[in-house]
Amino acid sequence: MSGDMSIREIKYYLEHDMFDEATYIQLTTDHRKGVQTLVRQHEKRKQQAEHLKQLYQDMMMFEQGLHEEGKLRVAGIDEAGRGPLAGPVVAASVILPSDYYLAGLYDSKQLSLAAREFYFEEITQHAEAFGIGIVDNRTIDRINIYEATKRAMNEAIENMGSAPDCLLVDAMHLPEAACEQHCLVKGDQRSVSIAAASVLAKVTRDRIMNEADKEFPGYHFHTNQGYGTKKHLEALQKQGASPYHRKSFSPVALLLG
Repeated sequence: MSGDMSIREIKYYLEHDMFDEATYIQLTTDHRKGVQTLVRQHEKRKQQAEHLKQLYQDMMMFEQGLHEEGKLRVAGIDEAGRGPLAGPVVAASVILPSDYYLAGLYDSKQLSLAAREFYFEEITQHAEAFGIGIVDNRTIDRINIYEATKRAMNEAIENMGSAPDCLLVDAMHLPEAACEQHCLVKGDQRSVSIAAASVLAKVTRDRIMNEADKEFPGYHFHTNQGYGTKKHLEALQKQGASPYHRKSFSPVALLLG
């Protein structure tokens, strides 16, 4: 059958996984160079898909263990924005369905902007529950960034609208939490729930900083998200601090004397 098909037809069938096993084996012996190129590309895609699925399964280890203990509503929690000189700290809490699969879900810092936006929409559409917590720069200055991060995380849990059975928290402990919790260092690379939370927190904060940039364009918030880049520091020296800046953070505090 495959020998009677054009390379364009074969490409379509491979892209849509429409070949049965016997026909696919015939393809591997097709003498046409174009067909062999398509077969190699297909095999590479299959290997990548298998790698992503295995990675996801590995990152489900904590959730699966808790599910086996009867804790079915496991919330992953992460934050974005502890280090910047400007803007809020944002946290997210996410409960994913136990049978959910989203290929490539990982630490948001290692995803492209387009991938983060795509995953944000997927997660918010399919999560069993999610919540966002936002603590602004003025509160950060008043209570410090560590306490502000905890507050944002607790707000994210409250904003889910339903109580979790257990928490998986990225590198933080939340004494106020009313349920069992586990602190995971580099949790956004070890737990799919925390990785999902990292995406929601990062995208939400980036959108806030994009709006801040429209109000105060000179600081390049749309590209640096409030972090102390060279251009940002130069703008601080030239323009002074904006209402979004954290006055308790060293570069800003030094500027203000």
